[in-house]
Amino acid sequence: MANKKALGRGLRALIPDIPAEQDAPVQGKGIDFLDVDKIAPNPFQPREKFDPESLAELKQSIAEKGLVQPVTVRKHGAGYQLISGERRLRAVRDLGLQKIPAYILEVETDEEMLELAIIENIHREDLNAIDIAHGYKRLIDECKLTQEEVAVKVGKDRTSVANFLRLLKLPRRIQESVQSSEISFGHARALLSLASSEDQLEMWKKIVGGSLSVRKVEEMVREPEKGKAKPAKVTAAPNYYMEELENKLRLHLATKVELKSRNRGGAIEIEYYSSDELERIIALILGE
Repeated sequence: MANKKALGRGLRALIPDIPAEQDAPVQGKGIDFLDVDKIAPNPFQPREKFDPESLAELKQSIAEKGLVQPVTVRKHGAGYQLISGERRLRAVRDLGLQKIPAYILEVETDEEMLELAIIENIHREDLNAIDIAHGYKRLIDECKLTQEEVAVKVGKDRTSVANFLRLLKLPRRIQESVQSSEISFGHARALLSLASSEDQLEMWKKIVGGSLSVRKVEEMVREPEKGKAKPAKVTAAPNYYMEELENKLRLHLATKVELKSRNRGGAIEIEYYSSDELERIIALILGE
């Protein structure tokens, strides 16, 4: 995304007076009461599922106290397009209300809209780990960001971003289990230690059936490794020259690169986290 605006850590970077607490009243410029029918859904919504019970509680709260936090929109055609606040918009529509308070932001391109919508949703505490992982992947695939840039945008370290992305390698049934809160992020991360999808699904069934703790699962997935011969230890790069080469490669390829020295020769290890990223790295290496 060349010359894109810095969106910082979500909408708070663009609207400094958004309150820290979700249910706190909002004051400030840029708020208007808009016709609900003139607000189109956000086509870039990263959240895949909405909890019906949570939505029902929100509707009850709005019916009793009114809506205390505006949604955020941009102008789009003859109406508006939602940036954040889909649950609030759904609740207001279900209640039959005609107007909704809204911030109106100047977001000119779909590219900016996508990035802002994903980042803002990622910062919501109730977003599950799989939806967060999909959000990170969309920032990489569609916004053309590196993992390091994603980490900066969302205020996380690169290792955390990588750990979330790895969850997308799990079988779909396990991902759905995380989305429904049947198992936790810790359970899912432990399952990644197993080599095959079959082993992961088998262990997942034990987690669900036996209500196993994360620590217990971590112990169980380590158990088959006992008694196996340890791989030969690989020594680290022996001098500053090698470290400098590593840094040059990391900057050029925009991903983690490690030079591993052995008694004779060595190896270059380049990490990638999606097929699109692999193609990007290969293109850089081949000079295409």
